[in-house]
Amino acid sequence: MGRHHARVLAGLEGVQLVGVVDPMGDTNGWAQGAPVLATVEELLALGVDYAVVACPTALHEEVGLKLAEAGVCALVEKPVADTVEGARRLVEAFESRGLVAGVGHIERCNPALRSLRTRLEAGELGDVYQVVTRRQGPFPHRIADVGVVKDLATHDIDLTGWVTGQTYTSIAAHTVSKSGRPHEDMVSAVGKLSDGTMVSHLVNWLSPLKERFTSVTGERGCFVADTLTADLTFHSNAAVATEWEALRAFRGVAEGDMVRYAIPKREPLLVEHELFRDAVLGKSDDICTLRQGLRTVEVAAAVLESAATGDTVRLDGAARG
Repeated sequence: MGRHHARVLAGLEGVQLVGVVDPMGDTNGWAQGAPVLATVEELLALGVDYAVVACPTALHEEVGLKLAEAGVCALVEKPVADTVEGARRLVEAFESRGLVAGVGHIERCNPALRSLRTRLEAGELGDVYQVVTRRQGPFPHRIADVGVVKDLATHDIDLTGWVTGQTYTSIAAHTVSKSGRPHEDMVSAVGKLSDGTMVSHLVNWLSPLKERFTSVTGERGCFVADTLTADLTFHSNAAVATEWEALRAFRGVAEGDMVRYAIPKREPLLVEHELFRDAVLGKSDDICTLRQGLRTVEVAAAVLESAATGDTVRLDGAARG
């Protein structure tokens, strides 16, 4: 992801890309002409206002704490840390110093999901009953330090809480490892949110089919978001009279109109950086905070705990901070 962050930052209005840290150097020319440094300390010596942490997940805490101690704001790639304890230490380090810090849960900037969230907030679906996500595709060889739960499922955990405005109160999951790696590469999880909404997540990197599917079913129909194409579709319920006496007592739905919305499709990573830049400047707070990122790591840990024990794991359903 580092090369994509560098590309966007190099052209972002109001931002100057002053340096990139990579101990291996820049053999591919991805630094966009910025100086390539060997250590975080060299970057801090340049007097940066904020930095993007796009290194292996296991190093997020170490790098993030250095930035916080230096008084530098930070956008940390997801997940915010590889452990709950590490995520908590990062939250404390940045919050105690009053620094702006966020997590790169980029699905929040996907046009389809932003439109979906706005429509849910406006009450277009009525009561929400269920959120279903499917995120599957081939194995990403760049990922070596975490399994599919922390790498991919954290996308779905965060976006589910974000679009609904709710938190997880319970989760049950199963995982398998088929690729010969030490981490899981497939997970199936079901859970419940603080308002009673049911959730279901299917995530893997064992499939030749690449899919990024989110559906939200509610009182008035179903929204379906394809975040690969940034398309949002609404399938409405139709009011159809039931003439069969035996079925009149059953409150069901019938297929109604289907609407595919025309949505402006801007690059999610650019939107993410615009929002974080504005947050650093005090113009906006529309970012995924470290505390929200911590919550996602807590749920991911509960998924792995459930898979290991076979038990449903209960979570504190406090409001999102």
